[in-house]
Amino acid sequence: MALARRRLGDGVALHEVDLGDPLPFDDGAFDDVIASLVLHYLEDWGPTLAELRRVLRPGGRLIASVSHPFTDYAHRDPRPDYHATTSYTFDWAFNGRSVPMRLWRRPLHAMTDAFTAAGFRLAAISEPQPDPAAREAFPDGFQDLSTNPNFLFFVVEVPPSATGSGG
Repeated sequence: MALARRRLGDGVALHEVDLGDPLPFDDGAFDDVIASLVLHYLEDWGPTLAELRRVLRPGGRLIASVSHPFTDYAHRDPRPDYHATTSYTFDWAFNGRSVPMRLWRRPLHAMTDAFTAAGFRLAAISEPQPDPAAREAFPDGFQDLSTNPNFLFFVVEVPPSATGSGG
């Protein structure tokens, strides 16, 4: 939160919430919600997407990024069933400590199905490329980031004619 505040300044409302709880916001309270690299930590996207849908106004957008399902599939040994939703754990070095991280891998169709089941309309799916300036910051990893799928970005919208909460 501190990093976001430094980058965005005091004029932007930032909210940190537990996605396992009902969101403490009114129906239709937001124009946009950003969920960057969070959904793949959830086994079931349904309740969270329903809550995000509830707090967005008609025409509002959920902008989300997740691990690319092909990357998760191709780099696991043994290779999982691509069509199954499965979890995996890895150790992530964080502030000098090793922290176990559990993620949920799901196929692309399960992602898009979850968005539409929650009442969203798919506006865009993107497989982003790194900014060319990243070559200097990450000289050892830039080639890999440029040639392998790593993330998917989604923009999903609440249909403009939607009224009330839910999907």
